[in-house]
Amino acid sequence: MVNHNSAPDALLLMTGGCPHCPVALQALTVLLKEGAIGRLEVINVAVHIEEAEARGVQSVPWIRIGPFEVEGTATPGKLRELAQGVNDDKVFDAWLLEILKSGKRQKFEALVKREPQRIHALARMMKNPEASMAIRLGIGAILEELQGTGYSEPLVAEFAELLASDDRLLRADACHFLTLIGSEAIRPHMLVCVNDADPEIREMAEEWLAENLPA
Repeated sequence: MVNHNSAPDALLLMTGGCPHCPVALQALTVLLKEGAIGRLEVINVAVHIEEAEARGVQSVPWIRIGPFEVEGTATPGKLRELAQGVNDDKVFDAWLLEILKSGKRQKFEALVKREPQRIHALARMMKNPEASMAIRLGIGAILEELQGTGYSEPLVAEFAELLASDDRLLRADACHFLTLIGSEAIRPHMLVCVNDADPEIREMAEEWLAENLPA
């Protein structure tokens, strides 16, 4: 049974001449009738182009279901999965993986500013076997963009746990990502890193400590 209290809202941007938009509208309408989504807003961007411009939308259909954004065609099954997976870490992480693979990290950055708790997905992503070098670079770019905002602060403890890993690459990434967070909260963890067996990790920690002497 659908938990109506947790049903997300949905937004569809469409145009009258789009051949795929009626399919998206029908699929979302079914979800609305079932209670899988709580509210459906539909905007014709041929009439209200400002709505597309405000979201950086360049093609339709464009759909937002809860935290998820979908550009272009999506099967009814995929839309249902997203609607039902708003609070499912596996569904969210799969969506984030696709966002990072496609180089659209700004979507996640914007989401974190609306829903700060979503930042924890980055720590889970580091442990994902599909987290290629490109994905790790994407995570680093997100942390750089959020540096000084406080949004990445909750990750300090989670990244610090990874410093005890037997995986040298994972320890190195964790140390690097901590330096990108860069707050005073990472100092005790940098003091751990200066004793790491790996010289690259020691060097990263030493550089941060040298540049951030205690007051």
